[in-house]
Amino acid sequence: MISPPIADGLNEKQRQSVTLSEDINALILAGAGSGKTRVLTHRIQYLVSEKNHHTDDILAVTFTNKAANEMKERLTELLYQPIGRMWVGTFHSLAHRLIRTHAIEANLSPTFQILDAQDQYRIIKRLMKENAIDESKFPIRKIQWFINQQKDEGIKPQDIDVGYNFFVKQSAKVFDLYERHCQANDLVDFAGLLVKSYELLKDNQKLLEHYQNKFKHILVDEFQDTNRIQYQFIKILHNDSNHIFCVGDDDQSIYGWRGARIENIQKIENDFKPIEVIKLEQNYRSTGNILSASNALIANNQNRLEKSLWTESGDGDLINVFNARTETEESQYVVSEIENQFNQGRNLNECAILYRSNAQSRVFEEALIKRNINYRIYGGLRFFERAEIKDAMGYVRLIENTSDNIAFERIVNFPTRGIGLSTIEKIRSHSVENHTDLFQSSISIKNSLPSRASNALTNFIHLIESMRDGVNNLDLSEKVDSILIQSGLMNHYLNDKTDKAGSKKENLEELVTAAKQYIHEEESEMSETEGFIALATLDSSGDSKPSNDECVQLMTVHSAKGLEFPVVFLVGLEEDLFPSRQSKDEPHLLDEERRLCYVGMTRAMSSLTLSYASRRFIHGQSFYSINSRFLDEIPRNFLNYIKNPNSDSLITSFEDVKNPPQKMVSSSTDSKYAIGQLVSHAKFGIGTILNYEGSGDSMRLQIKFQKVGTKWLISSYAKLEIV
Repeated sequence: MISPPIADGLNEKQRQSVTLSEDINALILAGAGSGKTRVLTHRIQYLVSEKNHHTDDILAVTFTNKAANEMKERLTELLYQPIGRMWVGTFHSLAHRLIRTHAIEANLSPTFQILDAQDQYRIIKRLMKENAIDESKFPIRKIQWFINQQKDEGIKPQDIDVGYNFFVKQSAKVFDLYERHCQANDLVDFAGLLVKSYELLKDNQKLLEHYQNKFKHILVDEFQDTNRIQYQFIKILHNDSNHIFCVGDDDQSIYGWRGARIENIQKIENDFKPIEVIKLEQNYRSTGNILSASNALIANNQNRLEKSLWTESGDGDLINVFNARTETEESQYVVSEIENQFNQGRNLNECAILYRSNAQSRVFEEALIKRNINYRIYGGLRFFERAEIKDAMGYVRLIENTSDNIAFERIVNFPTRGIGLSTIEKIRSHSVENHTDLFQSSISIKNSLPSRASNALTNFIHLIESMRDGVNNLDLSEKVDSILIQSGLMNHYLNDKTDKAGSKKENLEELVTAAKQYIHEEESEMSETEGFIALATLDSSGDSKPSNDECVQLMTVHSAKGLEFPVVFLVGLEEDLFPSRQSKDEPHLLDEERRLCYVGMTRAMSSLTLSYASRRFIHGQSFYSINSRFLDEIPRNFLNYIKNPNSDSLITSFEDVKNPPQKMVSSSTDSKYAIGQLVSHAKFGIGTILNYEGSGDSMRLQIKFQKVGTKWLISSYAKLEIV
C-alpha cells in the first residue's frame, strides 16, 4: 500500500515544520490546539518515507504513556508497518530501556529492581529507624520529597551544600544512606532512572558515541515541561552528527512546582545552534473571541517567546462572566447552565468544570447530585473518597461512636503514633474472643502489653476520650475543626512535602466548610453529626468513574492540560485563589498562575464561562473576595457580563468596585473603616478594604492596593487615610 502524501491536510507552517531540512535543529513553538502531535508524527513519517531513515535512527520522547501510545498508533497508520522496537516513549521508559540494556556498565545487575513510591518510603523509614533519626522531627515524606527533588536536579548527596540548615544536613545524610542501600541491593527508584541513564552516557564515552551516531534525529514533545536532568539527558545525546526537533509552548508551562524549568525551552536557541524556530499559531480548537482573550491575558507575562493564536472558524460567542454572591450560588449557576446546554442538545460529557484547587469540587458535586446529573472527577476522586477526608471522617465517626470498628482500624495508628501490627492483632483477637468492639478491647488489654506498646495505645485511648469530651458541646463545624487539629491530621498534612500544591490541607479545610454549610433535617432521627457522617458515606459510595458518556467532567486546570471540551466553565477566578495566595509575592510564580489560566481558557472550543464569588467560605469562615486580576487583563470587548438576578448591580471588573455596599469591619460603634472603602497608605498608595480580622488596636485589615496587590495591615500601625 502506498503511503499518502506527507503534506496532506497540513497548513503552511505545519508543512514547513514537517519538511524542514534534516540537517538543522528545530524549535517548533506549538500554541494550544495547533496540531503539535500531527506535526511530530508527520515529521517522523517524512524522515522514514522521504529521507529513507530506518525507524531505529529516531528517538522520540514524550511525557506521558498516553501520549507515547497515541504516537505509536499514529505512526503505525502513517508508515503502514509495525514500528516494532522503535525508541518512542516517556523519558522514564526510555531511560529504563537504556540502563536495562547496559546494566553492567551502569553498575547494576541485569535483574535490578525498580522501586515505586511506597517501596521508597518503606526503605527510607527503615534506614531512619536503624540510624536513630527521629521521624517526628524529620517526617519521612518530607525526606522522600527532598531526595527526589535532588535527583530531578541531578544532585548527588555529597554535592549538597548543607550550610547551617540542620534539616538539610539530616536529609542529606538519609539521602546518602539511601543511595548506598539502593546500590548495594541493586535497586533503582523512579527518579533514579534518569540519573542513572545520564551518568551511564556521561561516564562511558564509547557508549555515548554509539547512541549519538545511532539516533540521527531526536524529537522531544512538550519541551517546556523538562526538568534539569531531562534537559541534560537530551543535551548529552546531541552532537554535530545528529539533530533535535523540539516541540513545545512556553505559554503552557504549568509544572514548575514539580521541577519543570521553563527556561529550558527559552535557552534552546543558544544550546543547539544552528536552529530554526517555527511558530504554529493557527488554532483548530477554539473560536476567535476565546483565542483573542487568551492572547491578551498571556501577553502580560514578560520574557515569553511571543506568539499569537488565530483561527479561521470565526469569532463565535463572547466569553460569559458571572459574579456570584457565594461559591454555592456560583455552583448553582454553573449547573443550571449545564442543564440549559443539555436541553439544547449538548451531551453532558461535552461540558467541563475547571478549578484551581481540588477542594473546590465539593460544592459543584453537591449541586450536580441535587439535580441528579451524572459527573466524573477526572484524574481524581470524589471529595469524600479522598484519603485525607476519609482519615478525618474516621476520627469524626469514632468519636461519635466508639463501636465503629472500621473507623478504629483506619485511624488507630494514623498519624503514626507507635501502635504496631502486633498490637492491633492482639486487639482484634481479644475483640473476637470477648464479643466486644475494638475500642473497648483496647481499653481491656492496654495494661497487659509491653511497656512501649501499652503507652502508645493508652495515649490513643486518652486522645479519643479527651476529644469526645472536648467537642461534646460544639456545633458541627467547630467539632470537625477541633478534631482535625487535636488528632494531628492538620499538622501531618501541613508538613507533607509530597503534597507540593497543599491540596490535602486545602481539602481538610474544605471539610470544615462542608460541615459549616451542612443543613440538618430537624425531623431526622439522626443527630447532626450522624447526618453529616451519612452524607459523607453515601456520597463516597457512588461510582467515582462512570462511563465518560453522559457525564459532566470535573477537574483541576492542571489535569485539563491536553484536553478540550465544547463547553468550559472556569470557576473561582478570585484573588488569593486563582492566582493563589502563595504566588502573589513571587513574579515567576504569578507568571505560572497566568499560564495556568491561559491553559484553562484554551480548553474551550465554542463556549467559555468565567465565574467568581464575592464571598467564599474558607476553613469554616466567610471571607470577602475580589475578582482575579486575570479578569481585568482581558479586554472587555471579548466579555459578556451576566446579570446576577440576586444582585442589585452588575459588576464588570475590579475597577467598577469603587463604592460597593459598605459593611463595617468591626461591631464597635466607633470603627471608622468599612469593607469596600477606599483608603490611602503612605507607601502602598490607594487601596480598597476587602476583609478584616479582630477588633480594636489588634484589628488587621486586608487591603487590595492598586499598585502592589493585596496586603494585611494592622490598623493601629498602618496610618491609613480614608479617601
